[in-house]
Amino acid sequence: MSRRRRALAFLVAAGLAAATAAAVADGYGARVSRGYGELRAVVVVATTLPRGRAIAPGVAAAELELRRVPARFVPPGALSSPAAAIGLAPVAAVPAGSYLLASQLRPPRSAAAAPGLGRGRQPVEITVSGAGALLVGDAGPAGARVDVVVTAEPSGAGNGRTYVAATAVPLLGLAPVAEGAGAEGTAVATLGLTRSQALRLIAAESFARKLTLLRRG
Repeated sequence: MSRRRRALAFLVAAGLAAATAAAVADGYGARVSRGYGELRAVVVVATTLPRGRAIAPGVAAAELELRRVPARFVPPGALSSPAAAIGLAPVAAVPAGSYLLASQLRPPRSAAAAPGLGRGRQPVEITVSGAGALLVGDAGPAGARVDVVVTAEPSGAGNGRTYVAATAVPLLGLAPVAEGAGAEGTAVATLGLTRSQALRLIAAESFARKLTLLRRG
């Protein structure tokens, strides 16, 4: 047999072997699917993910693998795409070879809301009047929810308009103003406010006669 014919025969044999291997693999996959049920895509951790470190796009591409496994073996909350983990941080180290679960991830600490505050709120100090009632007793007022009531300066005869400027805001702290620094009963309240609430109350400090806190519940 000539060299050319031997090369052609080798190529034909290689092609047949590849086709046979593919058929075997397809048959095995079909048997697995029939035996264990439908296959699902699931994210598997290739390299241990450290606690508290946000998953960057490069990390997701290099360290998170997408595999197809029988649905019956997939734990609840398993991610089906590495992209779903980008920007989130593990609450504890996730070892290599593990499924990556949604419950294992949280927004990075720097992006989370401050303790005791809802998302979108920030601590703001506001000077308030008549806070003595909130300071009575052994238990401090911090942690309570309060309404902020504004009493405006009168434009003519009368006592001025009184209205609720913010409702059910978290009271984070309350400290009385030192004697001689202001009127009796004046205190500095630290409130958990949204941006719009903060701007409204800071403006009210300038033009209003007084701001008062009313405890809810």
